[in-house]
Amino acid sequence: MADDENDVAVEELDEDELPPKAKAKRVGAYVAIIEDIFRRYYTQGATEFEFEREEIAAAATRTNVKAPKNLGDVIYSFRYRRALPRSILDTQPDGLYWLILGAGDARYRFRLSKLCYIEPTRGLLVRKIPDATPEIIAQYALSDEQALLAKVRYNRLIDIFLGVTAYSLQNHLRTKIPNYGQIEIDELYVGVDSQGAQFIVPVQAKGGNDKLGVIQTIQDVTFCQTQERYKHCVPRTVSAQFMDGDVIAMFELTFDGNDVSIVREKHYRLVGASEITPAELTVYKLPD
Repeated sequence: MADDENDVAVEELDEDELPPKAKAKRVGAYVAIIEDIFRRYYTQGATEFEFEREEIAAAATRTNVKAPKNLGDVIYSFRYRRALPRSILDTQPDGLYWLILGAGDARYRFRLSKLCYIEPTRGLLVRKIPDATPEIIAQYALSDEQALLAKVRYNRLIDIFLGVTAYSLQNHLRTKIPNYGQIEIDELYVGVDSQGAQFIVPVQAKGGNDKLGVIQTIQDVTFCQTQERYKHCVPRTVSAQFMDGDVIAMFELTFDGNDVSIVREKHYRLVGASEITPAELTVYKLPD
């Protein structure tokens, strides 16, 4: 196979599938690109600034690295897979973090925020739930994210966590938000409570090395607020994360237009019904 054919084959692989040398090369290129863009647009004391998507290819040329076929993968990488380079982090004021948000079609915005990633709280009570996941689903799930979404769906963890009756409406919903840009919602639920109030529940799920980012929450809340069809529904934004020991951390989050906050957090482990003891059930009756 020719060298250019090898490059194409490697470029089409997900990062976790890359051999070490190719992974290091891709990471190095992405770092060079994002550092170059930041240097060109950041001024001391700035709290936000915007840049065009085409700047990604231009930065690759300026820094003599290969631009990815999917330019947006550079942005995705620093949103969900890894921290921004140290040269950028060093410009953050105490208690604030740089996010890369959408700013319209083919535009992005660096913005300082009080929260960057959603991290599970260590030591939180883990509640055992009887596992209702069909074995064939567990057997054939293609990724951690798919497996997590399936476990949440088949075990009605949205209902349990939020205290509403919820139904999966659509997964991997791709849409465009006016003045924001293209987004993807991992799974979208609709729900109703005992009073008859109706809810729209966007869910993000992360497994493997990916992190729960507040950027996704901002996108999900903005989506709910801008969709005419859901104007009578109450938004409840949920994130789910696999932890060690097959624990599922779940968060309800909110966005006030400036910052994302955690409303509630609970941890669940799916087990056989016989593995839940009377003593544990007594603990679960206690108020939060």
